[in-house]
Amino acid sequence: MEISVNRSAVLTEIHPCYKIDVSYVLTSNPSAICVLFHIFLGLLSAVTVCGNLLVIISIIYFKQLHTPTNSLILSLAVADLLVGALVFPLTMEFSISSCLYYNVLFCKVRGTFDVSLCTSSILNLCCISVDRYYAVCQPLAYRTKINDHVVVIMILVSWGVSVLIGIGFIIAGLNQEKCATCLIDVVLANILGLVFSFYLPVIVMLCIYLKIFLVAQRQARSIQNTTCQSTKSGAAVSKTERKATKTLAIVMGVFLICWLPFFLCTTVLSFSHVHMPLPLIELLNWLALSNSMLNPFIYAFFYSWFRSAFRMIISGKIIQGDFTNSKLL
Repeated sequence: MEISVNRSAVLTEIHPCYKIDVSYVLTSNPSAICVLFHIFLGLLSAVTVCGNLLVIISIIYFKQLHTPTNSLILSLAVADLLVGALVFPLTMEFSISSCLYYNVLFCKVRGTFDVSLCTSSILNLCCISVDRYYAVCQPLAYRTKINDHVVVIMILVSWGVSVLIGIGFIIAGLNQEKCATCLIDVVLANILGLVFSFYLPVIVMLCIYLKIFLVAQRQARSIQNTTCQSTKSGAAVSKTERKATKTLAIVMGVFLICWLPFFLCTTVLSFSHVHMPLPLIELLNWLALSNSMLNPFIYAFFYSWFRSAFRMIISGKIIQGDFTNSKLL
């Protein structure tokens, strides 16, 4: 999203890692704290790439994991891996603060990668929520509603919309530079980008996971009513409800904690003249990007068969023989 900056006010700002001279060029070497900070961010990038690479190898290699649901998780892992491999390093060098002073095409290209890949990650999460809805709420119709053909369409739509939003981002930025009468187009692009990149998928996911939770509770009560009202049965039902609540809370909680602050900040900056410290903007940006690192833990480490696959990959066992048909516990 385009963020306009009053350059006359920039001189009063102090970049957290560099000094800024009157020509808006970052000078001087970064401090030791900033070097350590970039090392830390580099480690986050490595963890993001490795974690999602494990998910990708697991789903491609083991035939047991060749399911429609895991195809969506594979698409998500590819998007998150590209975030870790491309967006993380580019953001370290040309983060929001730097691009405020270097208004060049490269910064817009970096922003396009950022918007496209992060949008793809969010839309893939939305597709996974739709898959889970049919699996939990309409289990008898699941195989007909969510088949390989439907999954391919969902993946193509997710990536297609993400690419279009990314292209729209860079076109809107170029138009803003070329003419002063394009403000309406830029604002419209920002609105559509925010809606389709975040707000609409979030509303869809919240509604779907709320429906899943309510159905899970109703199913648990139905089981309780059709069985003997024993303490053991009641405890089992209570445990099931707590597990469903915990799982949905983790899925949506981590996603909202990572992304909501950044998009609220972006919304405010896009449509108002409210001033926000540059380090705060960068911090919120990195918090949002960290969701790509956490997704493998949320959507893969939750399942025992993924953990078994990871152990076999990390130990190098799959190199020693053919284990594609192995039964993962």
